[in-house]
Amino acid sequence: MAITFLLDGSEVSAEDGKTLLEAARENGIEIPTICFHKATTANALCRICVVEVEGMRLLQPACIVKAGTGMKVQTRSERVVRTRRTILEMLTSTMDLSESPEIQKMMREYGADANRFPDSHRRVSEIKDDNPMYVRDYSKCLLCWRCVQVCAYDAQYTFAINFSGRGFETQIGTFYDRAIPETSCVLCGQCVAVCPTGALKPKREFLLEQGMTPQQIGVLNSGRKKRK
Repeated sequence: MAITFLLDGSEVSAEDGKTLLEAARENGIEIPTICFHKATTANALCRICVVEVEGMRLLQPACIVKAGTGMKVQTRSERVVRTRRTILEMLTSTMDLSESPEIQKMMREYGADANRFPDSHRRVSEIKDDNPMYVRDYSKCLLCWRCVQVCAYDAQYTFAINFSGRGFETQIGTFYDRAIPETSCVLCGQCVAVCPTGALKPKREFLLEQGMTPQQIGVLNSGRKKRK
């Protein structure tokens, strides 16, 4: 059954049960997302997808709120744009987003000032290079939860990683902070595939960035295989 509602002043229709994000995209209106991924369960963590719904006091996360008959929704009102800009400014003050082209594009689109908030509390983490497939640099992690989701119920059912710590010290980690080879990880690479910021990076890409040549990487991998 289809429902109709107003989206940015125009009447649109959507299948009953669709989220505002789905309905907007089906009607040619793009709403920005960060934590949302089509392969994972929507969790409304980042709030970059918020929209203004008439009659509701708070802005609503479009990735989880269902479209309803008669709704009046604004996806780019002044309040929405200001909120998205502030979210982006807060994110860039606490983590390294230099390897996230999608977020950098949003920063430009919304006129976000990367220097608005002091970066004295920027998350710093040593690069964890403990397995042959990928490296983990949690100084680039914005806790979108995508990697945890695909490692768990949304895809792999491996449960090798999860949240650890509290407050600002929260980060993604393994149980008891064990090295990846000591966990239930099967090196499927799905966590790397859904990471939006470069916090999880294929080992080959990382080594190339460090200045190693493809030939040197080949020799390194050959040595690992022999040791096995």
